[in-house]
Amino acid sequence: MEQAKWTAVDTYLCDALIPADPALEAALAASEQAGLRAINVSPNQGKLLHLIARIHGARRILEIGTLGGYSAIWLARALPADGSLLTLEIDPDSAALARKNIERAGLSERVTVRVGDAVDSLRALAAERVEPFDLVFIDANKDRNPDYLAGALALSRPGTVIICDNVVREGRVVQADSLDADVQGVRRYFEMAAADPRLTSTAIQTVGSKGWDGFAISIVAG
Repeated sequence: MEQAKWTAVDTYLCDALIPADPALEAALAASEQAGLRAINVSPNQGKLLHLIARIHGARRILEIGTLGGYSAIWLARALPADGSLLTLEIDPDSAALARKNIERAGLSERVTVRVGDAVDSLRALAAERVEPFDLVFIDANKDRNPDYLAGALALSRPGTVIICDNVVREGRVVQADSLDADVQGVRRYFEMAAADPRLTSTAIQTVGSKGWDGFAISIVAG
């Protein structure tokens, strides 16, 4: 019953505030047809990411976990003309699909999809001494969240915003003795964020069409 209410409210909010978008809808349809799990952000969550990136004035964005490219499209649309988004994806088939969806949205010149293990890619980017990113969105395997946070920090600057999705896990995040590797990955992420003097952080619970979850947001100190 609660899930039905949450979904109905999400539907109302999206209908009221988010116009129909052929490119985004095509990305979701193509992802479903390819058999990808429907674990992408919801439309109102995607719009929130878009607005945060615009409010922050992000010019360089890093995304960890591409899936079908849905959130990448939302984020890339927030970039200025000279901006860029780099998104990391371990699965070559998902990466290929994301590139097609991103191309359909007219964003290929702004978005690069890098295939490979995200932790390896993060280390390689640090070794390449790439320009720091203004915003990092983490939405990949939750058990590796601590590694993603460490990698994101190595590629950040004072003022960088780091957002991590799916941190409530239907409330299971409070279970310290959980055997769920994803829950433990999220808990370790929080421990690292709280202990790192460079980070100021919070987390928010959310309900909606994606169930009961939430996101964490941090800013790197100057």
